[in-house]
Amino acid sequence: MSAADPMTPAALPEGFAGIAEDFLALGGRDRLQLLLEFSQGLPELPERYAEHPELLEPVPECQSPIFLVTEVEGQGREATARLFFSAPPEAPTTRGFASILAEALDGRSVGEVLETPDTVTGELGLAEVVSPLRLNGMSGMLARIKRQLAEKAGL
Repeated sequence: MSAADPMTPAALPEGFAGIAEDFLALGGRDRLQLLLEFSQGLPELPERYAEHPELLEPVPECQSPIFLVTEVEGQGREATARLFFSAPPEAPTTRGFASILAEALDGRSVGEVLETPDTVTGELGLAEVVSPLRLNGMSGMLARIKRQLAEKAGL
């Protein structure tokens, strides 16, 4: 799809379709509220990472400090992708983006995650309520997730 031909929620990858429908059904202020609700749902880091933050990769595209790490259960494109994020509570937008990515991609196959269009982060209707710099941070998270998964799955 080109930028001139935005994805519809039905055309989005499965993990993002329902999330996009939820955001697109709302007006601007309510979209921001939903993003803040996502921020509250970001899962805690497992102890193995909480005690070893050096194992997480920073995402410098984000305006707030966020770190992520992926795991691959199995091998190749059919392996299961696991995603883990660390973001401070005082960075709700960043936490919200991380939570969206976790909900949409965690537990999916590595192949599904790698096939997720890079433009998917712009298809949630958030451009009218958050700055392009912040959206760039979400794109940076997705790029790092894909790179880490491809490396760990041996692709």
